[in-house]
Amino acid sequence: MLNWLVKKQLKKFGVRWGYDTGYAREIVEDAGVGAVLPLQALQKLGSYRKAPLDAYYGAALTAGKAADCGPCLQLGVRMAEAAGLKPDAIRAILKRDCAKLSKDALLGVELALATIVRDGSGDGARQEILNRWGRAGLVSLAYAIVGAQAYPTFKYAIGHGHACVRLNVGGESVSMQNPQYA
Repeated sequence: MLNWLVKKQLKKFGVRWGYDTGYAREIVEDAGVGAVLPLQALQKLGSYRKAPLDAYYGAALTAGKAADCGPCLQLGVRMAEAAGLKPDAIRAILKRDCAKLSKDALLGVELALATIVRDGSGDGARQEILNRWGRAGLVSLAYAIVGAQAYPTFKYAIGHGHACVRLNVGGESVSMQNPQYA
């Protein structure tokens, strides 16, 4: 009974966001609800948002693009649009067009890039984030980065990872010829 309910919720999520949750339904079918609950718990990372929207999605979309540039990134784009981030801002984040990014978005992008490459280059962005939004803002962006990388990493590990070369942003196709930022 619980398996049926969880699979129904997964299907509803997939329909709402235009996202294939087949991999998670497969886990429920083959390994039971207990095997998918930790994955669903990752959603809580995205519920802690204590930084401006463009900073949050600057971090999340940059990290998601580095992780796979596939269906998970498209899901992130749809969620950013639903949260109210303008398509032009999303495109600028995805293309890393610094001239078109707000200062807030640029801080999120810089933190994500520094976190991904782990080269110590993020100290300036980190300090500016702390100055603007405090520890809660920094933690919020850290969760955005972790959450955006967790799902694609998990999907690749279980054989369901997919890379892409195009995304849909605001009804417009955006080329992602080089999916890696790092």
